[in-house]
Order: sequence, then structure tokens, then C-alpha cells
Amino acid sequence: MQWFLELLEELGILCGVGHPAKIRAVETRQQKHDRRDARLMLDLLMREDGFPEIWMPSSEQRDLRTLLRDRHQWVKIRTRVQNTLQAMALNHALRLGRGLWTATGQKALQALSLPGYTGQRRDELLRLYVQLQQRIQELDGQVEKQVQQRPQALRLLTHPGVGPVTALATEVFLGDPSRFANSNKVASYIGMIPCEHTSGKRQRLGKLTKEGNSLLRYLWTEARSMRSEKIRS
Repeated sequence: MQWFLELLEELGILCGVGHPAKIRAVETRQQKHDRRDARLMLDLLMREDGFPEIWMPSSEQRDLRTLLRDRHQWVKIRTRVQNTLQAMALNHALRLGRGLWTATGQKALQALSLPGYTGQRRDELLRLYVQLQQRIQELDGQVEKQVQQRPQALRLLTHPGVGPVTALATEVFLGDPSRFANSNKVASYIGMIPCEHTSGKRQRLGKLTKEGNSLLRYLWTEARSMRSEKIRS
């Protein structure tokens, strides 16, 4: 759909994307019918309270989202490589924890006397780890550059636990914060509120709804953990 939205933007055509849940609430029938659906869209467009649209990011915001998602994918690959190397080290009595990723730890891992293919695999994974580190650092530099150009992201950096990636992700995934009435609306949009089943005086809260963007929710959770660690220390 992205290519179509970009084409409409180039042609100067105003495009609104409907909110699926709100449209579904209007049409309760289970039968799928293209002509009936088209009529429903027209009726909604003619309503006084307006067509139920979802917020759409700009082309720049979509591009920055791609940058952040790309970085996140590389980080996940690096984590898998680290876990494999850490398991290899533990299997051969090298217990350094996070120290395994220091220069000293890397030398100790490289110095392990490993048989045949195990040693070859260790060497390949170490080379891959270095390449991943370099790629992630390059992307971090691009993220930092974008953050420095955005007052809103720079302001977020003043909050304990928030780094450049979280600051930029918050801006490009949330958009204009003024479109939310309060902080509870923001938490609901990201999916950081519990499911609720309340009847009468009985309130039941379940797991997080996990609606919205999973990457931003993950980054906010990490930021909260980092802030908690700083408070404890």
C-alpha cells in the first residue's frame, strides 16, 4: 500500500485510510459484499462526525521507521550470535558474562583450543560479530544525526533511560503528541495497558493489549528497565 500512498502524495490527492475497528463497529453484518462496503464508505464520508480515519505517517517518517526497523533486525541477529558464542564459551569453562564482549574477553575466546569444526565455527561467528557491530554503529550514527535535527527527540533524551533510538522511534511512530488527549491515550495506542473485563463492581485486568507498534513498545520497556537500574544504583 505504501507505493500507492506515495503516488497519491505526488499527485496532490488527499487520501484517508479508514480505522478498521470503528468501521466494523458501524457495519455489524458478517456478510462480505463489495458494493455494500463501498456504500458504507460513502455514507461514512458524508456523516457530520466525519470519516473514522487512522493517522498516517509522512513519507519522511516512513523512511525513518525503515531505518529503525533495519537497525533492530541487525541487533536481533547480533544477539543470536552473542548467545551462540556465549554458550560455546560456557561449554569450555570460560565464564566471563558480559566481559566476553570486551577486547580481553574476545582474546580469551579466540585463545580457546577447540576441535575441528567447533573452532572454525567460533572463528566465523567472531568475524560475523565484528561485522554486525560495525553495521549497527553505522546505523546508530544515522539515528544520532536525525535526533540532532529534531527538538522533540532532543527533549526526550533528557529523560533518564531514553537514548537516541528510543527518542527517534517515539517521534516517528507516535507523530504529533497533541493528537492524544492524555498520557493514558498514548499508553493505549502503544498497547501498554492491560486488557480489562469489568462487570458491575468487579474489575478484572489481564495481560497487556499489545496493540500498536511492537518496536516502540519494546523500546519503551527497555527504557523503563534502564531507568529502574539507574535508580537502584
